[in-house]
Amino acid sequence: MNLKKYVALLALAVFTIPASWAGEGMWLLNKLKQVNEAQMRELGFKLTAEDIYSLNQASMKDAVARMGGGFCTGEVVSADGLMLSNHHCGFDAIQSISSVEHDYLTDGFWAMTRDQESPTGFEVSFLQYITDVTDTVLSALPAGISEEARDSILQVIGADLERKATEGKPHILADFKVMFEGNEFYMFVYKSYPDVRLVGAPPSAIGKFGGDTDNWQWPRHTGDFSMFRIYTGPDGEPAEYSKENIPFKPKWHFPVSLDGVKKGDFTMIMGFPGSTDRFLNSDGVKLALDVEQPSRVKIRGEKLETMKEHMDADDATRIKYASKYAQIANYWKYFIGQQKGLKAQHVWDRKKAQEDDLMAWVNADPARKAKYGEMQADLSEGYAERASFEKASTYMQEGAFGSEAVVFGFRLYGLMMQLENDPKNTEKITAMADRAKASARDFWKDYDPATDQDVTAAMFAMIHKDVDPAQQPDIMATVTKKYKGDFNKWAEAMFKTSVLTDSTRLMAFLNAPKLKTLQKDMGMQTMTSSLNLYRGVLGPGIDVAQVKIDKGYRLMVAAMREKDPNKMWYPNANSTERLTYGVANDYSPADAVHYDLTTTQLGILQKEDNTNDEFVVPKRAHELLVNKDFGRYANPDGTLPVCFLSENDITGGNSGSPVINGNGELIGIAFDGNWEAMSGDISYEPELQRTISVDIRYVLWVIDKYAGAKHLVDEMTLVKKPVDVPMEVVPPAPTSATDKRAGAKN
Repeated sequence: MNLKKYVALLALAVFTIPASWAGEGMWLLNKLKQVNEAQMRELGFKLTAEDIYSLNQASMKDAVARMGGGFCTGEVVSADGLMLSNHHCGFDAIQSISSVEHDYLTDGFWAMTRDQESPTGFEVSFLQYITDVTDTVLSALPAGISEEARDSILQVIGADLERKATEGKPHILADFKVMFEGNEFYMFVYKSYPDVRLVGAPPSAIGKFGGDTDNWQWPRHTGDFSMFRIYTGPDGEPAEYSKENIPFKPKWHFPVSLDGVKKGDFTMIMGFPGSTDRFLNSDGVKLALDVEQPSRVKIRGEKLETMKEHMDADDATRIKYASKYAQIANYWKYFIGQQKGLKAQHVWDRKKAQEDDLMAWVNADPARKAKYGEMQADLSEGYAERASFEKASTYMQEGAFGSEAVVFGFRLYGLMMQLENDPKNTEKITAMADRAKASARDFWKDYDPATDQDVTAAMFAMIHKDVDPAQQPDIMATVTKKYKGDFNKWAEAMFKTSVLTDSTRLMAFLNAPKLKTLQKDMGMQTMTSSLNLYRGVLGPGIDVAQVKIDKGYRLMVAAMREKDPNKMWYPNANSTERLTYGVANDYSPADAVHYDLTTTQLGILQKEDNTNDEFVVPKRAHELLVNKDFGRYANPDGTLPVCFLSENDITGGNSGSPVINGNGELIGIAFDGNWEAMSGDISYEPELQRTISVDIRYVLWVIDKYAGAKHLVDEMTLVKKPVDVPMEVVPPAPTSATDKRAGAKN
């Protein structure tokens, strides 16, 4: 069979068969009973959908935390608000308390008493309920309105629904969310807790073991976890940080299993996946492969190289830039992998075959053709228009706005407009200057002007070299004319004089702000030039194209669901709480290559290289591993479990999510996907796509044996099932209604 015919048949199968692949799908919690529960039970789930999401009783949703606005997920594991997540999710918090003298990134951090727990600066929130408001929204949309008018009405409706859900309710948050590309609408309501404190984190040599080399790779040996505690006011309600606050008393917390995982075991993951694009059509795939992804990889690669030079030369800079570097590097490698995955899995061909099949169905019926016939033209035309702006837009996002000085300039833009348009309103000017001062203090804590100067020079030089001159900011003319095209000299002059690049100059300006100072400032000129290009040219061009694209997707997804009404459809991820389920499974990524399900301490010792900062093994960890001092956390064969694989469907935002077995017990913490399936955000690959998780027993071993923080393990409800005997709860015994309910489930 030739490749073209094979791809077409494969696409037809994927497009028409119900989504029954174990593992695929990011499912809405309020639909589990009707859509997923039966299949979950077939795979080994022993509880009910009500145990996961309930409005009438404590359920697992009450123990799954959205961190910040959804940058990561955490899970509550004790009756006193102890929460686990990933090491990289706690990286900012660890960095914020680190210094050259107290380098907790290198040494790790452990609060041996609760008064040592450190405020993190972010909040967590717990889902209260989900409401399907599709009928309400659709009834308010007049027939035949333009796409622009439709979007405007949706914004008004969404804001009104959010206001009604939160009005007069402190610490209640509401998100109006569009699902299925504009065909369904939901309200997600949360309760937010602003006092979150860092409790513990292993050294980076454990929490980031393998570094960029192992990132997105299997086999993995990374102890990617950190610990927090949520606090409330003395009345048990959310409150800002105070020494008088008390530990959060959750409605539910996860019992922790010591039994491990074997091939075929049921696994599910709850969390807040950020963004997927599973409905992306062939035009979108082509634009990503040809323009967007290569541009992001090239720019980020240059930025990382420049930052690394400064970080390697100075420990203070290394600490300041550790989190920034890790965030940039993570998705730099992701985009490299996604390009390879999209090509290797022939995703463009499969998408095109799907679209041809769908259009054949549409054109076979006059009524369907009248309803959906324009969708393909809308998408193709929209992407063709967008393509003319995509490279410049990506270079501005990643390059110009990759300069920290330029981005900080945005914080002064409002003040500049105030000075220009209403200079006599001194009260407002003073208030805006005071806000800028507060913002600057946080900014300067993790800022090195010398590093940013070299990054800024490199970024704008790339824009000048690679982007159509008609789509470059007009500051380029100054560099070309005054500095003879030497971006290093231009950046040097900017950083020597700008209020954006020196804290003393900035504070002096904010104490007596003047419009002329900002107008003459090279940093502000660069920011304004970049902003004007994006707002005046690139943004509007993309927006016009996006109207057609959005309409095309709305029609396409509606047609797909009408064509296959029995398929188990799930919406794209959009930072709302979802559940994915499947089984623990190994995989074979290529001919003659097989990857096992789990890793052990043997891999840590095999990779150990103390001359390479990515593969350092701390001395104490080395001794414990060599001596096989694993305690109750060992496998039956005496090895120490480290990481494992499952078929679960996750993406960014799921970092730190709980991996749960069929009894509702915590067995691991999700932290990564695998390299061979980096195309998974666009096209799920059932034979290849795997979630990489740290085994909870390795987490417990690090806390107990390595860190000597056994008091934290003792705080959890540990569960072990002896052979041929009913489940038992390992001390401590249940002490609350939540504990008793958790114990009763085992």
